[in-house]
Amino acid sequence: MTVVHHIPSGSDIVVVGGGIVGLAVARELLQRHPGASVSLLEREDELGSHQTGHTSGVIHAGIYYEPGSLKARLCVEGARLLYAYCDEHAIETRRDGKLIVAADESDLPPLDELERRGEANEVPDLRRVGPEGIPEIEPHARGIAALHSPATGVVDFGRVASAYAEDVRAAGGKILTGFEVRGLRPRGEHVAVDWRARDKAGAIDAGFVVSCAGAWSDRLAVAAGAPAEPRIVPFRGSYLRLRRERRELVRASIYPVPDPDLPFLGAHLTRTIDGEVLLGPSALMVAARDAYRLARVRPRDIGATLAWPGTWRLMRRFWRTGAVEIRHAASRRAYAREARRFVPELTARDLLKGPSGIRAQALDRDGRLVDDFVVHRTERALHVRNAPSPAATSSLALARLIAAEADAELAA
Repeated sequence: MTVVHHIPSGSDIVVVGGGIVGLAVARELLQRHPGASVSLLEREDELGSHQTGHTSGVIHAGIYYEPGSLKARLCVEGARLLYAYCDEHAIETRRDGKLIVAADESDLPPLDELERRGEANEVPDLRRVGPEGIPEIEPHARGIAALHSPATGVVDFGRVASAYAEDVRAAGGKILTGFEVRGLRPRGEHVAVDWRARDKAGAIDAGFVVSCAGAWSDRLAVAAGAPAEPRIVPFRGSYLRLRRERRELVRASIYPVPDPDLPFLGAHLTRTIDGEVLLGPSALMVAARDAYRLARVRPRDIGATLAWPGTWRLMRRFWRTGAVEIRHAASRRAYAREARRFVPELTARDLLKGPSGIRAQALDRDGRLVDDFVVHRTERALHVRNAPSPAATSSLALARLIAAEADAELAA
């Protein structure tokens, strides 16, 4: 837990959110404005408590994203910057690669589209392999074709976030944990940042604010005057893990060909930086924005989800997919059956309960799951409204983009 004894009454720039994106943004702003006072406020007692601390640690190479999108550009650039940063700061990474496997003929058209996107996005060394080439890369995998991405890797994003925090402090930035931002109130040349911390409350006068509030980003943005959409809808992703004696089934990462209509990558097998192998995650809409326990219900959260028209349109369109996700969440056998499409030796007995996380997924009014990063402006503030995967991979590149936007606002 970080303790800051002096709570500033004013700050040139306030960053809301102590996840990997908020920390990267604060770091970038201090590099650009070394004389400025920068304060970062995080609602939890520890940095990186939500999406940052609940990932499998994959450094994505940029295969999945529509060419020309922010995700496509920032993922490729961000992976390059991240590998260089980790090398400079002695943070372990492994470029083990990823194999995206077409299990049958129905997977070939979307695999072709992934290949097109990967080539358009200039993903390093991406190549197509046939059925005979799959076991050369992953001996226990089977399929009729695959894409191999040797530039995909793994890292501990919690360690990366901690290193960003050290950079912020070293540059003179203040990090306050346990400080929940309740609202932003523009007033002239400043924004009042209302905060609450345990038995205290107050406000910081900021010259400019960058909000990277994750699962709570929409509430803060709308309260500051941003559009009502997109709305954050929480999806719980649960993993299973392979028993130690069965980890040899996976060398690196084995992915299915994902549903092109959804921004989720399907249940995949990933060897993490510490050598564990995870299967997942599921994608189950839940009743709280911090539902790390499936039974957690927060009336405000479930009320907001059910009141949003896009929720019902999404459920009508993808009810079959939702039923599959419920089955996966409830049954290891069902999960194993799905993974056996590309790793035939896997059985339910090989699987143990694993970690879980919450994906803060933006949903528009028409029921479309927003598949790109979204940043909105309000008076003297920028709001990151959608930053799911590959936001951690893209964090340094995304921070450059946001800081450049902030510079333009500050100069206006």
